[in-house]
Amino acid sequence: MRQVALVTGSSRGIGLAAAKALAREGFAIALNGPEDDDELAAAIAAIKEIGVPSVAVPFDVSDLTAHQAALTQAEEALGPLTTLINNAGVGVINRGDMLDVTEESYDRCMAVNTKAVFFLSQCFAKRLCARTRPAQLFHSIVNISSANAIAVATPRSEYCVSKAAAAMVTKTLAVRLGPENIAVYDVQPGLIETEMTAPVIAQYEARAREGLTLFPRVGQPDEVGMIIASLASGKLPYTTGQVISADAGMLVPRF
Repeated sequence: MRQVALVTGSSRGIGLAAAKALAREGFAIALNGPEDDDELAAAIAAIKEIGVPSVAVPFDVSDLTAHQAALTQAEEALGPLTTLINNAGVGVINRGDMLDVTEESYDRCMAVNTKAVFFLSQCFAKRLCARTRPAQLFHSIVNISSANAIAVATPRSEYCVSKAAAAMVTKTLAVRLGPENIAVYDVQPGLIETEMTAPVIAQYEARAREGLTLFPRVGQPDEVGMIIASLASGKLPYTTGQVISADAGMLVPRF
């Protein structure tokens, strides 16, 4: 009997790092990307090298009609899911003045970063609540939001709004699912070197060295993956609803 996790947006970046960290903890892994492409195939190969069962479950998380089928596909291949990692996310279409943000960019951020998290979690939670779950297996939802759930980044206002809303999804889920013994967490990464941050990573590195973060460097996906795996493995027992700031102390209030 083993833990089984679906990790959305796990063909690269933080999602893939989380999938690898979970696999090292013995989880079977359902990997997800929007398409069944070479990137997702490479991710599957990386998990198989670790030696745990895995399956590719390609679907667009913003397509709510795909959620049930995706969860069913994962469970038919790997067994009952114990864990959902809501990692898939998008940035803004164009960085710039909030007064120039388009409805298209706003809706895209909300659809992927917030609405998908809400309804995929709902679908997952209904399955867990409807069945008898082994007490020895830890059941959880880990949502990956952002430090921008709290701190404003003026060139990405619509992204900040979507992540702030996603943070509230975690809180409401934690309250609803606590009586079901399902833990819910919000991991809020700060300056992490990923494909999404590649266009501005040099700026991030400079600001980190100048003191924006307490550790004078940017973070790596593997570090966030380790945090996610620790939470999903129940290594913070008797906790739920917590925000884990994976930001090297960036948001610590200072004078």
